[in-house]
Amino acid sequence: MGALPGFLKQWQTGWQRMLLILSVTALLSSCAASDVGGGAGGLHSENVIILVIDGVRYSETWGAVPGIIPNMSQSLMPQGTFCNNFRNEGYTYTNSGHTAITTGINQPIDNYGTELPANPSFLQLWLKQTGKPATAAWIVSSKDKLDILGNTLHPDWQGQALPSLNCGVSGPGSGYRADSLTLVEVLNVLKTHRPNLMLINFMEPDGYAHAGNWEHYLRGIARGDRYARQLWDFLQKDSHYRKKTTLLITTDHGRHLDTVENGWIDHGDDCEGCRRISLLALGPDFRKGGFVETTHTLVDISATVAPMLGMAFPQSEGTLMTELFTRRSLRRLPAATVPVP
Repeated sequence: MGALPGFLKQWQTGWQRMLLILSVTALLSSCAASDVGGGAGGLHSENVIILVIDGVRYSETWGAVPGIIPNMSQSLMPQGTFCNNFRNEGYTYTNSGHTAITTGINQPIDNYGTELPANPSFLQLWLKQTGKPATAAWIVSSKDKLDILGNTLHPDWQGQALPSLNCGVSGPGSGYRADSLTLVEVLNVLKTHRPNLMLINFMEPDGYAHAGNWEHYLRGIARGDRYARQLWDFLQKDSHYRKKTTLLITTDHGRHLDTVENGWIDHGDDCEGCRRISLLALGPDFRKGGFVETTHTLVDISATVAPMLGMAFPQSEGTLMTELFTRRSLRRLPAATVPVP
C-alpha cells in the first residue's frame, strides 16, 4: 500500500491525538469517581462508631506508650490521627462525660442512671432525619446505667426516634457486664443489624479503680486496648464496613492525680488527671499518622460526627475537628447540612 496523502496523514495524526485525550480524560474521570464515597457530600465514611474506654488516666495510657496499650499506640495510631490535647472540660464523671459526647453539651447529671439528658442525642436526630429504624443506631454498654443515653427529657424529643439499647447484664438495674461480653454483643449487633451508628462503653478500668484494685485497673486498660484492636480488625475485614467506617476511641474522664484526695481510685474534680483524656480517630476520611496538638474536648465529637452524617446539630457546644481530616475529605465535608425536619 502506498503512502497516505498529506491531508490523510494530518487527519490520522489528529484522530490519534483525540483518542489519546479521550482515553486520558476517561482514566482521570474513573479515578475521580472511584475516590467519591457513599457518605455525606461524597465522604467515604457511611458509619460512625464511638468507643469509650471508661475512666482511664492519661499517665497510664498515652503518657507511657507503648506500655499497656501497644495495640492502640503502635498498630492503630499510624492508621489514624491522635489528638494529644483532648480533654473533658465539663463534669468529670461517667454519665456527664457520655452525655457530652452524645448531646454536645456539658451537663451536670445524676451519675446513678436516674436522670435522662436534658437534650436529645445526635443518634436521635439522625434517626429522625433519615427515617431509619431503631436498629440502625445502637448504644452497647458494659454499664447498665448508660441506657439513659438513649432518651431525653426534652419535651419535643422524649420518646422519639430512640436508638436500640444493649446495656449492662440485661438492661437498667441488672448490673455491670464484663467488657469481654460487651465486645461479643458489639460484634453480634454489627453482624446482625448492620447499624450505621454505635456508641460503645467498656467499663472495667473505671470499675476496678473504684474498687481500689490497681492491678485490675491496669488489666482493664490492657484489655480495652486489645478489644479496640479486635473491633478495628473486624471493621477492616467485614465487607459491609471495610473502607466505609469511622472509629473514634476516647474516654469519658480521667482520674485524680496521685496528689489529689485518694488519687487514682476516684475522679470528679477539675484536676489535670481528671480533665486530660485522649482521642484516636480512625477512618477513610482521616489523616494517617496524624498528630494534633490543638486542644479539643468531648463536645467536639458531636460537632464533628454530625456533618459527617450530613446532619445539622446546632445544639452542640463543640467545634468541628478539622485537623482530623484529609484535605480531600475536608473539602467534601458538607458546609451547610440539612436541618432536621
